Amino acid sequence: MNLRPDAIEVRLVEMPLRSPFETSFGVEHHRQCVLIRLRGDGWEGWGECVAGSSPGYSYETTSTAWHILVDFLLPALFREPLGGIDRYVERVAGVRGHPMARAAVEMALWDAQGRIEDKSLRELLGGRASRVPVGVSVGIQANPDTLVEVVGRYVDAGYRRVKLKIKPGRDHGDVEAVRRAFPDLRLQVDANSAYRLEEAATLQALDEFHLLMIEQPLDEDDLIDHSQLQRILKTPLCLDESLLSARHARQALEIGACRILNLKAGRLGGLSEAIAAHDVGLALGAPVWCGGMLETGIGRASNLALASLPGFTLPADLSATDRYYERDIIRQRFVLNPDSTIDVPTQPGLGVDVDLDEIERVTVKKEAFSR
Repeated sequence: MNLRPDAIEVRLVEMPLRSPFETSFGVEHHRQCVLIRLRGDGWEGWGECVAGSSPGYSYETTSTAWHILVDFLLPALFREPLGGIDRYVERVAGVRGHPMARAAVEMALWDAQGRIEDKSLRELLGGRASRVPVGVSVGIQANPDTLVEVVGRYVDAGYRRVKLKIKPGRDHGDVEAVRRAFPDLRLQVDANSAYRLEEAATLQALDEFHLLMIEQPLDEDDLIDHSQLQRILKTPLCLDESLLSARHARQALEIGACRILNLKAGRLGGLSEAIAAHDVGLALGAPVWCGGMLETGIGRASNLALASLPGFTLPADLSATDRYYERDIIRQRFVLNPDSTIDVPTQPGLGVDVDLDEIERVTVKKEAFSR
């Protein structure tokens, strides 16, 4: 198989969110991302870079990703025939860091391979599930009463698992209010590195609410402090920002820094590394789940295929299309099933049809290359 493209298109798009999304990093009103389109002899493939416009969650931004893609990663596709995705991974191994940029290109190659072989991404990855259990992530609200109202709307819509964003001063009271209103709801929290080990007592107080997990409470580069924190908590810790490779996942589990893995292909550098991290979780008996990054339908389709692998036993942060966007850039809409699941696409590649007119409408910047 020759995956070397004849033409490449890179776009920066900006899409308004249906409602502001607040985390410990700040508030987002619009979602920026970089899209890649590869075209070869009778085939094409789409990829999405999940880096945002500001360096809160990661040092990568849409601007840095654009630079790395245009100046390093995409030119590497033109050099010589690309026999397979593993060859791409080898070819760009010398590009240190920038996993989100690398993952976007790999996603486009997986999409292309599926279209060429007439196989869905789920089939290519070895996924089994036709539906993925999902939940919704709720940003920080004005006050606990408003938070309960927002959570109530999602519960009424059919979501059986809810994740609350927390930060110092907006933690115990918020969680208590939601747990009191929904005593049987599968509930978890995400701190996005907002706490320090010295604040362990605050996190320890959350044990009483029987949460599924506390996600990434401490610094992203600190596995040791997470291991100390996990020892005194009843609630399982889950790591997100700390896991940049399958090796990090193994190390985190081996030293007791967490009991659960949040796997995001963008953060890990691509679907190949995400599968390797999934296999680590299976081997060490740790449940894994797929986190979300406010993806468009392109990235959401990729996440659903990844989350269909057998080790993904906890609900994913892969909500329905209308959770975030009034209008997406694919023609299909991902909808929530009555059992709080979303169907995994079954058509070749990512299994979605891009809406070129809508993509053009939301494009902020565009650049094209040919061999």
